[in-house]
Amino acid sequence: MFDAPSDDLLPDLIAAARRAGAEAAEAVLSERAALSVSVRNGALEEVEREESRDLSLRVFVGRRQAVVSSSDLSPATRARLIERVVAMARLAPEDPYATIAPADALARGPFVDLDLFDPSEPTPDALERAAAEAEAAALSVPGVAKSEGGHAAASSSRWRLVTSAGFDGHQRGTVFSLGASVIAERNGLMERGGEHRALRHLTDLPSAEAIGREGGRRAARRVGAVKIASTTAPVIFENRVATQVLGPLVSALSGPSVARGTSFLKDRLGQAVLPADLSLLDDPFRPRGLGSTAFDDEGLPVQARALVQDGVITTWMMNLSSAAQLGLASTGHASRGGAGPSGVSGHNLHLTPGARDLDGLMADAGTGLLVTSMFGPSLNADTGDWSAGVSGFWFEAGQIVHPVTEVTVAGNLIALYARMVAGADLEFRGSFNSPSLMFDAVAIAGK
Repeated sequence: MFDAPSDDLLPDLIAAARRAGAEAAEAVLSERAALSVSVRNGALEEVEREESRDLSLRVFVGRRQAVVSSSDLSPATRARLIERVVAMARLAPEDPYATIAPADALARGPFVDLDLFDPSEPTPDALERAAAEAEAAALSVPGVAKSEGGHAAASSSRWRLVTSAGFDGHQRGTVFSLGASVIAERNGLMERGGEHRALRHLTDLPSAEAIGREGGRRAARRVGAVKIASTTAPVIFENRVATQVLGPLVSALSGPSVARGTSFLKDRLGQAVLPADLSLLDDPFRPRGLGSTAFDDEGLPVQARALVQDGVITTWMMNLSSAAQLGLASTGHASRGGAGPSGVSGHNLHLTPGARDLDGLMADAGTGLLVTSMFGPSLNADTGDWSAGVSGFWFEAGQIVHPVTEVTVAGNLIALYARMVAGADLEFRGSFNSPSLMFDAVAIAGK
């Protein structure tokens, strides 16, 4: 999908920055090509083609740093970028933690092939057919009244990092996606629903028929949702939304958050935060994983690790800067966009599953709320106080009674995490996955 840039582009940029006065430098070239198609009521609605190429250069003058970026790769523009970024670095305030990875710490190739690239290039017609088939399958579900559209897309990306310390690594990957959204209606009451999947290889996608029917089913079962009275009851978060409950845990394990003192877990390294039968694992080497990588975005090695092992926090997720602030070593979690210093992120995160499936969790809970969608979560990062608007289903005696809408659940995450029960329904759908999660005695605000 791309015209190949010169192999010397980034090394030459680094060398020129050094000649201009930079003591150290790193350069990133990211490229992306994407094709997406949407249909509505069987008719083509939109076709979008995107091609982008972005160059980023970060330089260091002592402990001062600056970053510039551009989508123009011409020699004249590159020369201006170098002149500008070195001048900016000389004027920048000193950052005692700013650095690039030293040569003796760098990841070394050859890097493992994680099978992230599929050479398939579906045509616009093929994407349109898949989107239309998914939409038609969703519309065929009893109770579904109208379509909000079917959509299909394919994207390919390349990313290369070169540093003055000697790192030169590149990655490429693809993502293929397919989905449909519909509205179900009964007696004038309407509810939205849908299904969407995204995977590295085209052949791994479920069929358009399966995706569409699941999207229609999820919409139809929501019709007739009602508000419920405020109460305190067990709450189960379906595996598709459970990661939103765990998201604050991951953020609280972020080295930069801990270093800034804005993590509600900042004083809990080495302490239990989850039940002893649960672990939060990070695996950058999962074949075809959406978060897989052979090295981090500062050129450091990555490794599979338990961020939380048997309930106990074992480490923070750190890049070089946050590790230096905390007096620790980077864990290989540096993550960056095209411009600016790196942040941190997990790779392929998942919570280990428990023994009971979703029906088993509801049977154990007896009566409570099953959450299937969530919106507007609010978090006090210092204390862990959390709330979110949710919808789902009320169940009694372990059986779903009716759909529920417009309620809020709330609690302190430190207390909630400590009594969390994980289901057995772990499903690897993205780069962050969780089984369904059950919590007893959660505050539910309704009518």
